[in-house]
Amino acid sequence: MFARMKTQEDGIIMAPLVKTRQTQKTVDGISTQVVCTDFSNYIFIVLTQYGKIGTLVSVSPDSRSSEISTATLTTKVLLGKDEALTHVYAKNVASFVCQEAGNRPVLLGLALKECRAENLKTLKEMIKSCQVW
Repeated sequence: MFARMKTQEDGIIMAPLVKTRQTQKTVDGISTQVVCTDFSNYIFIVLTQYGKIGTLVSVSPDSRSSEISTATLTTKVLLGKDEALTHVYAKNVASFVCQEAGNRPVLLGLALKECRAENLKTLKEMIKSCQVW
């Protein structure tokens, strides 16, 4: 899908409607992919070691929070396993994205073989390298 944009010379260029970036890295010996897509109302991030979207989690800043830097996040599993660790991992992975994107919600797909705290820093760096917001 492309949108038409006019240039100063009145020529027409085709520009993508959504921005998407992706990367791949080996984390603990496992090939891990990150795909980040910027939609008008949310940011969609997929973290996968299976090549699938996995558990789909909505991470939203609390609308009552007035300051971007202190927003509390609400998580809701939309599809997949609704476990406490999923909520904790989703908040940790998506919090900086919400903050940097001006309190926009994040839709996060998690398909990881193990959700280990030791891997959080690497996964956040991978997401940061795919920044579309």
